[in-house]
Amino acid sequence: MRFRSVLGATVLFAVVPLVARAQGTRFASLDDALQAGAVLNGRGAPAGLTWIEGGARYSYTVRGPDGSVIHGYDPATGQDTVLFSGAGLKFPGSDKPFGYQSFQWARDFRHLIFQANFQPLYRRSGVSDYYVYLLADRSLQLAASGARTAELSPDGTMLGAERGGDMYVDDLAGHGERRLTSDATPLVYNGHFDWVYEEEFGMAQAWNWSPDSRHIAYWQLNESAEPVIQLSDYSGPHPEWDQIRIPQPGDSNPRARVGVLDVKSGKRVWLDPGERGEFYIPRLYWTSRPDTLAMITLDRPQQVMKLYFFDVNTGGKRLVMTETSKTWIDVYDFYAGIQDMMSFPEGSHEFFWISDRDGWQHVYRYDYSGRLINQVTHGQWSVTRIEGTDAKAQTMYYSSTEVSPLQRQLYAVRFDGSEARRLTATAGTHAINMSPNARYYLDSWSSASTPRHVQLWTAGGKLLRTLEDNAATTQWVATHAYSPLLLMNFTTRDSVRIDFSMIKPIPFDPGRKYPVVFAVYGGPGSQGVYDQFSTNTQQQWLAQQGYIVINVNNRGTNNYGSAFMKIVYQNLGKYESHDFAETAKYLATLPYVDPRRIGIMGTSYGGYSTVYTMEMYPDLFTAGVANSAVADWKLYDTIYTERYMGVLGDNKAGYESSSAIANAGKLQGHLMLIHSMLDDNVHPQNTMQLLTAFTAAGKDVDLRIYPPGHHGAAYDMQSFKLIMKNTLDYLAKYLQPTSGVP
Repeated sequence: MRFRSVLGATVLFAVVPLVARAQGTRFASLDDALQAGAVLNGRGAPAGLTWIEGGARYSYTVRGPDGSVIHGYDPATGQDTVLFSGAGLKFPGSDKPFGYQSFQWARDFRHLIFQANFQPLYRRSGVSDYYVYLLADRSLQLAASGARTAELSPDGTMLGAERGGDMYVDDLAGHGERRLTSDATPLVYNGHFDWVYEEEFGMAQAWNWSPDSRHIAYWQLNESAEPVIQLSDYSGPHPEWDQIRIPQPGDSNPRARVGVLDVKSGKRVWLDPGERGEFYIPRLYWTSRPDTLAMITLDRPQQVMKLYFFDVNTGGKRLVMTETSKTWIDVYDFYAGIQDMMSFPEGSHEFFWISDRDGWQHVYRYDYSGRLINQVTHGQWSVTRIEGTDAKAQTMYYSSTEVSPLQRQLYAVRFDGSEARRLTATAGTHAINMSPNARYYLDSWSSASTPRHVQLWTAGGKLLRTLEDNAATTQWVATHAYSPLLLMNFTTRDSVRIDFSMIKPIPFDPGRKYPVVFAVYGGPGSQGVYDQFSTNTQQQWLAQQGYIVINVNNRGTNNYGSAFMKIVYQNLGKYESHDFAETAKYLATLPYVDPRRIGIMGTSYGGYSTVYTMEMYPDLFTAGVANSAVADWKLYDTIYTERYMGVLGDNKAGYESSSAIANAGKLQGHLMLIHSMLDDNVHPQNTMQLLTAFTAAGKDVDLRIYPPGHHGAAYDMQSFKLIMKNTLDYLAKYLQPTSGVP
């Protein structure tokens, strides 16, 4: 089939080139490829890196045969000091060597709190024991047992904890534990979230200390109106069922309210924003004003955001600002690692908000009355993160896409928007970890042609130390078969520029025609293609088997402006699949692409993208593998789905047209579905209902079920390898790759 030609592709960032090395050492097997991942990824920033003492030092962890050692490093002097050693340390009252999953520093930096014996619950939460370690005398004591979360007070004298749905505080001076709430029931609880709040608002800890250690603000959740889902791995003679309350579009949501506890007296004050109907409370912030708590509310469609300030002593409130959108409003960015789009810097009675109100994500500056002082950044590019603020110097540090949506660079700007300047010089993607005092930052960066480097800089632009240059990765690439990431673009037939990446086969012969595999995700707000070093050894293995591997920044992707991202609103699947199809049509014009052998694969939203794209464009995609795929958005959770699809009753046509189940009869290619039976994110009912729809339409598909697995199906290394092998074998069966040898 001939396709209408489109504008030619452009390869971006012509820096020191990496070329596919056909003569280097090849992977002997898939296992060999997976093991090479550690070399290609190289060494990153020091493990467990945490800024301490306000940013004067950072701590990091070195794990050795005698346990973990936590070091402290002083950027100003270069002095490295051992702060904690687990050698010889035992669990209190036992002979068992002490071990832990994670740790946090008290804000006084004289105590450590260790999380041990972790038992996972949801994606971010679990039950643990918490131990407090005093650096001065190396004493270790159990401070909270069987708690979901625990945190030392800012003054270091108390440990707050949530256990069994109630709040507790332990006076570390020896006065014992006090229970602050006692009203928890199985369905109404304090200090932790239900499944949907935790999953879709990105937090596990539902409480916060006040900066002066006098109060604890917490959420109380009531999940009694939510429906129950059941999951089982079918083990044993009589399967046991996990029951979780998860609402789907059209269901009732959890009800949330916020209380503030006076830690000394135990007095509780409820903070009522006065909202009516179903609404969310996705964020709380302690401000720089004493006894003042900020609360964000969202209506159920997530189109109206309000910011309230509360007096925590009286419960009195003041509406500070209101924002509305015709699509949705984000309060955090999962994909960019931004927990908060709003920030309240210490020492300032101003706050900052990242908003796309002018069509691009930019920083806006407000005073505590809610008055907009100024827009800090401007331009047809996106601020992706506020990395740090210096209130005294009136300076903000932020990462943005000003150079390209494919790159991340660090900039500084005055609060009033003047004197903007770029701090990072090398092309590529820079991940910044800035000290709280904004004096130093670690820069972990790479580009398509350069493996990751990790460097320590001053905010003034002085390079203090290169922690990693990953010379071993460079050497490995020089001696092994490796196909570099090519960054390309084309213009669709409806006049939209699309960036995509390509990894060519090894060896590559431009005179041959190769099969193509799209490895995609595609969900709203995500991004799949960056100018960064390719470390995916599964894709390198595919290249060595003779495939061209493609990823796409389709419409719905963030950082190309709101119009590009939010066009998918109420129509998930439509533009994503359109752009995958347009990319396939463009690729078909290239002399080395075989348009009869194009496959697609993905997990989660990528699984949905795979199924829906194969249904809507059956003449383009020969084979696909969909892992943990959403089959119909009526079967996913409320907060995520309604953010992008709207409330069910307001968009029935959109829900129907976006359903892979409703469009099952359009499938023509070969499709394999993969799912686990313990997937609490994309419930297995998605795959089961999709199978029924395909059967009713006379469409035969392949199926792999992994009962103990969770989201993504794998539950151990053996299952992970088997899932990958089955995926690659399935693609090979229908796409018939060659080695590329003439």
